[in-house]
Amino acid sequence: MSKQATPLTLVDLTADTPCCPPLAEQRLPAENAALLAPAFKALGEPVRLRLMSMIASAEGGEACVCDLTPAFDLSGPTISHHLKTLREAGLVDAERRGTWVYYRARPAILRQLAALLTVEPAAAR
Repeated sequence: MSKQATPLTLVDLTADTPCCPPLAEQRLPAENAALLAPAFKALGEPVRLRLMSMIASAEGGEACVCDLTPAFDLSGPTISHHLKTLREAGLVDAERRGTWVYYRARPAILRQLAALLTVEPAAAR
């Protein structure tokens, strides 16, 4: 039996505000670093980064695993493992429709990660 990880949620996702100030403006508290690390770790693998890109840029905002798998010279189970890692890191949501699973990026989480890495002064944004 596999453990289901709770998707990453740092703030109210409907508020569309960053979880914390950019790294260049303020030190990141240990508790926030522990919450963010799995997402950055998931994106630190080339196949997962490519999968994330394919999902986030997919027409209609979602991608079927049936369209993702042929883009790689990897087995279906390996792709499924990488997609599970993205899902457990809270970066994507998944929905089963019949035989296939469709993946959608979680834009609010991606915005939070991007905001954390912003290096421009707040006035320039």
